[in-house]
Amino acid sequence: MFNQLKQLLEEQHANFRVIEHPPEGKSQSVAQIRGTSEEQGAKAMLCKSKHDPNVLMLAILPGNKRLDFQKVASAMGIKKATLASPEEATLETGCQIGAIPPFSFSPRIHLLVDPALVEEHDEIAFNAGRLDRSMVLNTQDYLRIAKPELHSLWT
Repeated sequence: MFNQLKQLLEEQHANFRVIEHPPEGKSQSVAQIRGTSEEQGAKAMLCKSKHDPNVLMLAILPGNKRLDFQKVASAMGIKKATLASPEEATLETGCQIGAIPPFSFSPRIHLLVDPALVEEHDEIAFNAGRLDRSMVLNTQDYLRIAKPELHSLWT
């Protein structure tokens, strides 16, 4: 995933940098390691419909916020959303929990991003498919390349 992501960003002429660090998946800890704020960290959480396991969404929100599953469900027009299991997340994204980047490389996964992440920061930071590699990416480049749907997602 790391190499695929790096290649995509290079091909799209994105302004980004890679940070190598000790393995870390917790938002607060990795923000300190990166030298970024927790608020600009893109926390990625794979969710699914409670009633239809084929409806998947990758919810991206600021690292210091808590996901509101009702808002995720509303954004998708479904009754109830729940968190995918660690095994499902790995199977669907190719990454372990904590290392999932804020990109969807699967047509099965809808990409939902909270506006607070992309409207308040010139750069976003995230683990890039590995717990020991982060990327800091220009926010406008992220929006241009990822083309997410913007919805309020946190409580």
